[in-house]
Amino acid sequence: MLVLINANRMSPPIAPIGLDYVASAARARGIAAKVVDLGLAPDPEAMLEQAFSRASPRLVGVSFRNVDDSFWPSAAWFVPELVALVARLRTLTEAPIVLGGVGFSIFAAELLARSGADFGVRGDGEGALVALYAAVGDRVALGTVPGLLWRTETGALVTNPPAWPRPLVVLGTRDAIDNPTYLAMGGQVGVETKRGCPRRCIYCADPIAKGSRVRARDPREVADEVARLLAQGVDTLHICDGEFNVPRAHAAAVCGELAARGFGDRVRWYVYAAVRPFDDELARAMRRAGCVGVDFTGDAGSDAMLETYRHPHRRAHLLGAVAACRRAGLTCMVDLLLGGPGETPATVRETVSVLRSAEPDCVGVGLGMRLYPGTRALALALAEGPLEHHPSIRRRSTGAVDLLTPVYYLASALGPRPAALVRELIGNDPRFFLPTDELGHRGDDHNYNDHAALLAAIARGERGAYWDILRRIDAPGA
Repeated sequence: MLVLINANRMSPPIAPIGLDYVASAARARGIAAKVVDLGLAPDPEAMLEQAFSRASPRLVGVSFRNVDDSFWPSAAWFVPELVALVARLRTLTEAPIVLGGVGFSIFAAELLARSGADFGVRGDGEGALVALYAAVGDRVALGTVPGLLWRTETGALVTNPPAWPRPLVVLGTRDAIDNPTYLAMGGQVGVETKRGCPRRCIYCADPIAKGSRVRARDPREVADEVARLLAQGVDTLHICDGEFNVPRAHAAAVCGELAARGFGDRVRWYVYAAVRPFDDELARAMRRAGCVGVDFTGDAGSDAMLETYRHPHRRAHLLGAVAACRRAGLTCMVDLLLGGPGETPATVRETVSVLRSAEPDCVGVGLGMRLYPGTRALALALAEGPLEHHPSIRRRSTGAVDLLTPVYYLASALGPRPAALVRELIGNDPRFFLPTDELGHRGDDHNYNDHAALLAAIARGERGAYWDILRRIDAPGA
């Protein structure tokens, strides 16, 4: 038996589609796969004890989705919980433990060492877990498992090439987890149409976890998966692609398939999208296929900052993308990432002005750039000096900098209280989710982790992307 554990306890709960996909792949190969979903457990310890009292697995897989909440100043860090979970599993089973998931893939070697797990998989888990299940106990065969990390008998770390198979084929049967409960408790359920991203954004860890080449699914396969979710009563979806419209042709093909099957009137879905390429034709196709909301990776309205971030769009493209959403009847949000290298009060002022003129439905103001290994942002920060005493580095840890713990670049030119500066520049514009210098939620930020107002709205029956729920409940008269 293969036991798969969802370790993500963030709230609102996010349906672990990776485990859903992996379980489908394992079962298709004749492997009995059981999911232990701690994300829905009122008592995780009781769920673990019950699961392992009834199972004698050959292999235990743990999905680690989030290293932290990627939000300054909260900088909530989830690695200690993972370490404790692996230690607890050691008392419940003698089966080897393998870690995977997006969070693991970004820090694969570090998390394998920190957790004490036997194996790790960097990249896609579907084929890798099936191969590892067959290879357990055969040290030679381990070398053939895609993406596998493990230690030899002498303690040397072995790292196989990442598991980024082409073509990407996913058996989206979506019957291994309780998707209707995730809709009820989390407001949405995810679907992937592709993996990998060729963009060169200086801060992004997606190419580290999923590869820098797009691996697109067959649109018919995506539509089949949507049909299965609809049959379960799940009609509010979020496309989990890094950027839905990269490449544009594949996004259009997915929309065409969904519309051809009549899903446009039966499902509501949201996407993350790049500002460029985005046009009226694609916006209309998305709306016909059931899309209701777009979250653009805008990051800035200052052309100078967009160039620093290595974005292909500029302010004119941002204005055009928002306008295209308006004409197509799509609600839209623009996410900003303020405080990167070169940010000044003048560039923030320029960004705020551009976003006001663009008039999206809402604007998410992220402040501070999470530094990940292997990114251009880290290289730029290091070029300015050692991180331990860097005036633009924000962190809650002490001593030598360890990027596994949350480390943020927040340009020192914004002063000692950058959030206060940004809030002053924005003023009382209700469309902006504002940043904070303090720990905890002020009620007007968009750190979704344990957000009381968001959780209450979902409990009342609100459904959709979290930014859209918060926008609606904050609207006048709501």
